[in-house]
Amino acid sequence: MNILIVYCHPSKKSYTFQVLERLKAVIAKQNWNLEISDLYDSNFQSDMSETEYEREGFAKLELPISQDVLAEQKKLENADCVIFLYPVWWSDCPAKLKGWFDRVYSVGYAYGQTDTFPKMKTIPLGLAICTAGHPNDFLNEIKMAQSMETIMLEDRLGKRFENKEMLILGGTLELEKVMENHFLSIENICKKIEQYFI
Repeated sequence: MNILIVYCHPSKKSYTFQVLERLKAVIAKQNWNLEISDLYDSNFQSDMSETEYEREGFAKLELPISQDVLAEQKKLENADCVIFLYPVWWSDCPAKLKGWFDRVYSVGYAYGQTDTFPKMKTIPLGLAICTAGHPNDFLNEIKMAQSMETIMLEDRLGKRFENKEMLILGGTLELEKVMENHFLSIENICKKIEQYFI
């Protein structure tokens, strides 16, 4: 099993980083192959260049794809399961992760495919795991949880993934009340992953 974690948080003092460390430990017990794209640690360029916009906006497939984007695409091609781990900031993922989708999902690869250009494979499983200050009940009540799920699962992951799920680790403003349940959910992540590969 090849697992790719696309991780997006600037601070190693954050709760999201604690979740990452727990996730790594849980996956390590399975002897699965794990690769991590740490977008802040690698200083991933989230802004699209003018040339990239020219390529994307006008489907100019002859224009080159940046090496950092090709490296991320290669990781996707190797993955059986991709886990996107990030905090919720202003009802969405951080700008750097949004920029990852903007750039890595390049035309001809993730959409607008042609017979002459290598296209993105359909990945068996995509999991979006996000930490959120507000409790899940509140996020559901104001329809924010549904909005985040629609954007992440139906648009960004979309038909590029056979199966997709979102886990919102809410209520982090009162961390002592939710941490135990959150970590229990993380402990069960491997069982969740396995059920799609039986």
